[in-house]
Amino acid sequence: MSKKRTLLRNARVLLGDALAPSERPQDLLVEGDRIAAIAPAGQLADADRVVDLSDHLLVPGLVNGHQHSHEHFQRGRTENLPLELWMHLVRTRIPVPLTPRQVYLRTMIGAIESLRTGCTTLVDDTALGGAIDRTRIDAMFQAYEDIGIRSLAGFAMMDRPIIDNFPFADEHFPPALAAELRAAPPPASGDQLGLVRALARTRHPQHNRVGVLVSASAPQRCNEPFLLAVRALADELALPLITHVQETRMQVVTGQIFYGSPIVEYLDRIGFLKPATSLIHAVWLNPREIEALARSGATAQHNPWSNLTLGSGVQPVRELLEAGVNVSLGSDGSCSTVTVNMLNVLGSAAAVSKLRGDEPGRWLSAREALSAGTLAGGRALGFGEALGSLRVGAIADLVAYRTDTVTFTPYTDPVRQLVYAERGAGLGFSMVAGEVVLQGGALTRIDERALLREAQSEFGELAERFDAAEASVQPVLQAVEAIYRRTLAMPIPSDTHAARLPVH
Repeated sequence: MSKKRTLLRNARVLLGDALAPSERPQDLLVEGDRIAAIAPAGQLADADRVVDLSDHLLVPGLVNGHQHSHEHFQRGRTENLPLELWMHLVRTRIPVPLTPRQVYLRTMIGAIESLRTGCTTLVDDTALGGAIDRTRIDAMFQAYEDIGIRSLAGFAMMDRPIIDNFPFADEHFPPALAAELRAAPPPASGDQLGLVRALARTRHPQHNRVGVLVSASAPQRCNEPFLLAVRALADELALPLITHVQETRMQVVTGQIFYGSPIVEYLDRIGFLKPATSLIHAVWLNPREIEALARSGATAQHNPWSNLTLGSGVQPVRELLEAGVNVSLGSDGSCSTVTVNMLNVLGSAAAVSKLRGDEPGRWLSAREALSAGTLAGGRALGFGEALGSLRVGAIADLVAYRTDTVTFTPYTDPVRQLVYAERGAGLGFSMVAGEVVLQGGALTRIDERALLREAQSEFGELAERFDAAEASVQPVLQAVEAIYRRTLAMPIPSDTHAARLPVH
């Protein structure tokens, strides 16, 4: 059977890995799920379908290397809390159980916003909770199947109770509260690994648009044997691996107490760092850790908007890039960030870099931010050079923004105008794996308005439960705040790159 051929006609194009703006309009031919040809407008023909993209800028689809669908019903509910306190409002003492349909609708919220703002690939690092429920997991996958986005889902695996990823826990948690928290462990480690192994048989991301990857929630939430088992599973199945690492200064202190060194140095010692392995956040780093990332081929993922909203700090992106480290981008979860808009991530990545030092030549450019959000994102997920670039042979995940808008008027530098000014209002077209999923400003595979109305209605039934669940964590927050303030007074290695502005 011949592959379907779609001709995208007469667009301005950011060409190749260099994201070079075409000097004149181009035609781009998609055959199956790949880009088959790119040529000046009018030179390509013989297609099953023609889409006129006059007055559009054609761009690689953005890769969001990190969001949490389990937070989409909690967007906008928190503000001005550091990570160590905020996280307990997501992982509450009293769970809020959802039906499979509610999980489907919750997942759709992030998927809709992603496609509407130029993202064609997302990583969903979702929480399993206290038990593995395949009906809810299947509902999440079905949402991604239905809307047409490329997704890779992981399950934030851990084998230690959350209380035990903090130092000094027994000194600051009341004994009864500590016992309660330790009595609610995550699913058995073998069950978690078995879930990923089973799903990988039919959802390997190299062969399926909706796939799985391997996620260790964070090293300090895993005993070392389990962490190494997670590493071995990713190697055996040739799956990407993600884990949260050194998002905050407190986590550097935690590493010194738990492992005798910062956490990235610990991961290097145990052989955890490899290609297609993303350290999510990686904000507080020293030169030895940056060298280890470069040597191993692992990725440092920058989540600038999340790090700003949680006060975590600013990643040393220039130092990472100069060392040869692959730097990708992610939005993180919408309970803290309120949005998973990757255009917002691009702009904040470029802008916040300008706080690091007085040498403008070392600040991140718009083109570097866009590259991190496209090609580098594909590399981080094991796609090599096949994802995140408009060139012949690449996967046809691409989007087009209208250029007859105020954002691109006058049309001077489309990369800068896209990164610093566009936030999705001008998105007119999106294609994933060669299929049109958004055209003329409308999603093609779902009834967006009906789904959002239904999601709002379902949340109305859940709002009081979220209120009660969040209220239940107040004793936990009191204990963690004491630990947080205690660690602020503790030293970290003097060569750690400063991630926050000093207070004078």
